[in-house]
Amino acid sequence: MTTKSYEAGRRTLVTELERVPPGVDPNVPSSARVYDYLLGGKDHLAIDRAVAEKLLAVAPDSRLVARANRRFQVEAVRHLAVQGIRQFIDLGTGIPTSPSIHEVVREVHPACRVIYVDYDPVVRMHAQVLLADSPGVEGVQADLRRPEEILADPHVTGLIDFDQPVCVLMVGVLHFVMDEEDPAGIVAAFRKRMVPGSHLVLSHAMAESAPEAIAQLTMATAGSPAQGRFRSHDEVLTLFDGFELIGPGLVPVQDWHIDADDAAIPLLDRPPQLRIDGGVGRLSAGSPPYSP
Repeated sequence: MTTKSYEAGRRTLVTELERVPPGVDPNVPSSARVYDYLLGGKDHLAIDRAVAEKLLAVAPDSRLVARANRRFQVEAVRHLAVQGIRQFIDLGTGIPTSPSIHEVVREVHPACRVIYVDYDPVVRMHAQVLLADSPGVEGVQADLRRPEEILADPHVTGLIDFDQPVCVLMVGVLHFVMDEEDPAGIVAAFRKRMVPGSHLVLSHAMAESAPEAIAQLTMATAGSPAQGRFRSHDEVLTLFDGFELIGPGLVPVQDWHIDADDAAIPLLDRPPQLRIDGGVGRLSAGSPPYSP
């Protein structure tokens, strides 16, 4: 997609958001749109900005954390594309931010294929408008909590060959999955379809964040789709069961680097109040079967 067509698509989407798209409740915050606001995007509503501003009031470095989370994602997929991965499934993709995943990996190899999955109608609009002329890239509106439906979706089965290594991304999404919704089982459903050499890229909001930031974000999003569950480092590590962590392991996203050039420019010079940890796991031939 050219820069000109991308910007034209953005203008169309901004116009749609001013009218509030069908299927969007303007009184309910969206995690995708809150994240878009923190990244400096334009595709958000007043309720999303209100949630983000409450967080920024107690954790002013949250914008930098959002940028660090994005940089972690970009660095991870670029590295995996260099290592030969050609298939990517981005779960909970959120509002596209340039460079998007397909832009990053196709700089490495133009044959890379990407599936974007999100349940937010605004993200679906992006997929329809921005990906219309991008063969090998598909957008699916689906709920991460129903992994079997995603894996059976014809867009996924038509684009992804699960007999070959695949990268599954769950970046900044599993903290919106409550314990009773079985986040480990969601990871396992994808893991069971992945062959050795596949990878999991995951980041998660941490219980080690500042108590004030956790309390403010929890209060602002209670009962909404943006409600989060802050998990401890050990709890997040269990989500990588069956995978071998590569690089620095599971660390704060601003500290995750596997290429020296990416580590040269730090985004944060002190521990943030809102902590997000990230890691990349590789599925090896000797990985034990998942056992709940």
